[in-house]
Amino acid sequence: MDGTTKPATGIIGTETLPRGLRGDYDRAQPDGTLPDAAVERSAADHATWRALVTRQRGIFPGRAASAWLEGLDCLRCDEAVPDLSNASEILEGATGWRLVPCPGLLPDAQFFALLAKRCFPVTEWIRRPEELDYIVEPDIFHDFLGHVPLLTNRHYADFLEAYGQLGLQAERRGQLAPLARFYWFMVEFGLIAERDGLRAYGAGILSSRTETLHALSAAPRRLRFDLRRVLRSTYRIDEVQPVYFVIEDYAELYDAVGSAAGLLDEAMSASPIPPGGQASGDRGWG
Repeated sequence: MDGTTKPATGIIGTETLPRGLRGDYDRAQPDGTLPDAAVERSAADHATWRALVTRQRGIFPGRAASAWLEGLDCLRCDEAVPDLSNASEILEGATGWRLVPCPGLLPDAQFFALLAKRCFPVTEWIRRPEELDYIVEPDIFHDFLGHVPLLTNRHYADFLEAYGQLGLQAERRGQLAPLARFYWFMVEFGLIAERDGLRAYGAGILSSRTETLHALSAAPRRLRFDLRRVLRSTYRIDEVQPVYFVIEDYAELYDAVGSAAGLLDEAMSASPIPPGGQASGDRGWG
């Protein structure tokens, strides 16, 4: 999977972070973020960013969601590693969100608390030139290019705040497994039906050349979004996805958060569906 990250224990984060992470965790503040400070970027850093953006831009037409592309254009970030303060000004004007620097993976409680305050954590460092095709941890390319453009969309921005609030409740109740599946399939690997066909909006898709090409090819199964189904669906983090879920608009995600709290206990006790597995009631798309 080129250009993607593979978190150690799920995409949300971890209760206890694994050892050997690349980020500067010693500088992290109690909320997991790094102090605001200008980051010195080398010419190699900017060249790496441009190379990654350029090759993704080449495959976005006909594949990337229109709202996501509009957000990417609005952020004006193609030529250099973006400055989070400048991007935050754009986001605050659009949806009231801002970006905060972090060393990398965050524990669940810190991650949810930031989302609930309309703060999106973005990893400070960028991969090295020899890592264009593979990186173990999330870097600024995955976090920013994958996630930030859609934060300019009001419906999606409201959904992610509500998801953070739900996450704080689920973390206290020990319900993180199904909630992680919701994030994985609908934030990292979601598809949306648009007038001209299916498009990708998930960060894990759009920050990866391989996943972008695969997600909209004839290879995977695509199912109509069903929250109960998603909450039971397990996944692999080390290969392209065999199944994707399709929404019809971003408001659908916000509405799903409202009903998710009542379904998490049900999902915890239900038999999990293996990656790529079939389930009764599956509704194929297309």
